[in-house]
Amino acid sequence: MTGSRLRGDRGNAAVELAPVALVILLFIGLAIGAGRITIAHLAVQAAARDAARQASIARTPGQAQASALGSAQAALRADGLDCAPSVSVDTSGFSVPVGQPARVSATVTCTVRLSDLTAVPGMPGARTLTASFVSDLDPFRARALGFSNSEGSAGPNLSTRGGL
Repeated sequence: MTGSRLRGDRGNAAVELAPVALVILLFIGLAIGAGRITIAHLAVQAAARDAARQASIARTPGQAQASALGSAQAALRADGLDCAPSVSVDTSGFSVPVGQPARVSATVTCTVRLSDLTAVPGMPGARTLTASFVSDLDPFRARALGFSNSEGSAGPNLSTRGGL
């Protein structure tokens, strides 16, 4: 009797393993997705920090914006994040008089694709990540307001000091 019972149980292990394997695969997919989002968010935070730092050492608001964008793009590229970042820089600190504390802030927004993880139910096709960072301006460093002198370059107007 036991011999015929064993023959009838063949294949049951595979049937019982299928739902367990499906749950395990879903869990692995969710872990991969969460890991990718976390790594991407850390990269966007680092890009915002670098952008704010580069903006804080610029001389003019225009240079600050350009430096911040270039720095954010380079940081994201170095971290292997494939996105076109949007960089917003608040340069209102450049209008604060020298000797007073001032700040510049940078906000980086990046949309990360997750479309290759569509096998995981509930996983979005993309996720937009945003990070901001604030960096202090040196209170004793001269700040240009973005205006240019008569020679067409930002900096001191030598013609008002009697020339060279």
